[in-house]
Amino acid sequence: MDKISINNEKCIGCGMCVKDCVASSLYLDGGKAKFREGCIECGHCFAICPTGAIDMPNYDTENCGKITPASEIDSDKLLGFMKSRRSARHFKDIPVEQEKIDKILEAGRYAPTGANSQNVAYTVLGTKQDALEKECVKLFRAGVSIGKNFSASLKNTNIDNNFFFKKAPLVIVVSGRDTTNATLASAYMELEATSLGLGVLYSGFFVACSRINPKIFHMLDLPRGHKAVTCMIFGYPEMSYKRVAPRKPLKFKKL
Repeated sequence: MDKISINNEKCIGCGMCVKDCVASSLYLDGGKAKFREGCIECGHCFAICPTGAIDMPNYDTENCGKITPASEIDSDKLLGFMKSRRSARHFKDIPVEQEKIDKILEAGRYAPTGANSQNVAYTVLGTKQDALEKECVKLFRAGVSIGKNFSASLKNTNIDNNFFFKKAPLVIVVSGRDTTNATLASAYMELEATSLGLGVLYSGFFVACSRINPKIFHMLDLPRGHKAVTCMIFGYPEMSYKRVAPRKPLKFKKL
């Protein structure tokens, strides 16, 4: 099956898809758009066609609604929203609704990936959450017992049975071959989750455990060649912050 198909009856030969094709896989011939090898399936042609002449048979296109213009989003409110986010470490004993989980995953699915590789995967820990946390706690306790001799902060660290997931109802591991793609997807997911009233915590400790402990890695059952890039903890937060937390002065250089 072709990566894209072009309906000649709908095509008006405007050339917009040709102009915007990242891989130069489209060209005009006889006043109609034509397709050749090299397509990376980015979907730009599908999205830009004014008459809907282009289809992508291998993709879910029925849920592709109209574009939401960036001009509809107030930039000051968006910046204020991003500045207001805080890492949540205390969660209410309330499950996250499936509808919200679906929206969080959908946000990750639509994050950009290099060369449109779409090579990011999402693992909801579900029934394995407690068992994975137990293994991580056991591993981390052994490490901290040694590290306390060298770090003042570790001396005050209490590694309880909920140290990693904080009794949160939802944990998603974002994985991939490419760190950048998975990180971008995670950022999209966090923004969506926060807009849904959820708190989010990135557990770097869990990611570290998954990379040094083969048992934990195998329990995750990630796609072949993938590594855990982020571990995202979601739930309804107990804490309510009253003001934006301070940041150090901006450091930038103009070349």
